[in-house]
Amino acid sequence: MLKIAGLASNRGRNLLHIADSAPGGAELSVVLTNHEGAPVLEGASERGIPTEVVERGDDSREEHERRVLARLSSYDVDLVCLDGYMRVLTEDFLDEAPTTLNVHPSLLPSFPGFDAHEQTLDAGVRMTGCTVHVVTEEVDGGPIVTQEAVPVYEDDDATSLKERVLYEAEFTAYPRAVRWFAEGRVEVDDEGVRVEGDDGGDFPERRLVSDDRVSELRYGENPHQDAALYADRAVEEANVVTAPQLNEGAKALSYNNYNDADAALGLIKEFDEPAAAVIKHTNPAGCATADTLAGAYDRALSTDPMSAFGGVVALNRECDAATAERVVDSFKEVVVAPAYTDAALDVLCGKDNLRVLAVGPLGETTDDLTEKRLVGGRLVQERDLWAPERDDLEFVTERDPTDEEVATMLFAWRVLKHVKSNGILFADGTETVGVGMGQVSRVDAVRLAAMKADEHAEGKCSEGAVMASDAFFPFPDGIEAAAEAGVEAVIQPGGSVNDDDVIAAADDHDMTMVFTGRRCFRHD
Repeated sequence: MLKIAGLASNRGRNLLHIADSAPGGAELSVVLTNHEGAPVLEGASERGIPTEVVERGDDSREEHERRVLARLSSYDVDLVCLDGYMRVLTEDFLDEAPTTLNVHPSLLPSFPGFDAHEQTLDAGVRMTGCTVHVVTEEVDGGPIVTQEAVPVYEDDDATSLKERVLYEAEFTAYPRAVRWFAEGRVEVDDEGVRVEGDDGGDFPERRLVSDDRVSELRYGENPHQDAALYADRAVEEANVVTAPQLNEGAKALSYNNYNDADAALGLIKEFDEPAAAVIKHTNPAGCATADTLAGAYDRALSTDPMSAFGGVVALNRECDAATAERVVDSFKEVVVAPAYTDAALDVLCGKDNLRVLAVGPLGETTDDLTEKRLVGGRLVQERDLWAPERDDLEFVTERDPTDEEVATMLFAWRVLKHVKSNGILFADGTETVGVGMGQVSRVDAVRLAAMKADEHAEGKCSEGAVMASDAFFPFPDGIEAAAEAGVEAVIQPGGSVNDDDVIAAADDHDMTMVFTGRRCFRHD
């Protein structure tokens, strides 16, 4: 365990934060100050950290430092961390003490000294931050361990900037540096500082997220929640964040509209053929491909026209008038497409408050990662861009699927990837028949898909459908429920300890079943 001696002259908020967060398991052995009554003493005592006071009297700097070192010698110390310690340390002290770190409230070498925030504002820079560095005799000039950036805003003054640098930068960078030392990853020598594993790639050791606010939204998921939209300007892929809204005068998109529109666009990007999808609460109410865009939309809508009410429509081709006429035939919130003919715009813009987004050519996928903000951090992962081809399928039942069934299986999987888990999807040809989403039981998801197909779909039913499951069936009961609905073919990942029983149940009902070897959970 890394033991730290903290030196502070005032409040020592960074030291107390390190004590509370214990980065890498590090702990403060002692907090020492050169001012009797310094607020840091009370904070340390409340945390059970020993304290020492070594005030500067009439003795020389060297004599004072020897008294400090003598006090520290009573403690087990691997690292010294300064936090507003208002003394310039000599070479003799630094040679005798363990490696000593300090945090400075600017991105060194810019703006050294006591008035870094004032210098920052006077210089008119738009980015500042903090620097954790090894202490040397050169004030604010030792080798840099790590830095953290903070934007400077038009309304900033020295007080607001100081607070933000502390809480957004120093409280991040200083514990990070301590953690690296605790993990034994830092090497300090005459050539500077090297940190093992501080590398880049898709999942770098450190991430800087810099987004620009596009707009303040009317509210968030609910009216009592404030919200705003931010854009990552480096993303080249077609997206709804930067897509222009073509129907001037209509109300702006809401938080939920953006969320649903993003989900809808992600789904129709799966297909090269003319495709249409209707999304409600980020789940597909229906999706289809066809020879024409209007035909695809008709098939998608007929999956569940009741749930499609108030939904978001996404199209992967330029929207023509025929498709537009169908879209406005029932209430929709948003339509998303690469482009629109003039005739289509005349139709769509004539519908009050139907928001019309043009995302431009869909092109290739360039944004390879997706993330979810958590309280205290972020989850970052690769986007699920995989979908099986025929050669990826393992035929596991006595009856092999027909070519038509395989084609439907592959279509169903691409749509299923966009259904909340536990997810089950029924399909016929290249159109959805019923969707069971977001269930905590896979059997319930099967039953929901069957109910949707038989009660809500127009001109469709579950009889003879292909069923896709986003994860394996742990027991045969899911297959039994599908057989009751009339399902004749199944695509699923496989991999359950009960696969043999599940396959046997499929054989008993003359179903054909294939395994993909991969699941497609979707929880966001």
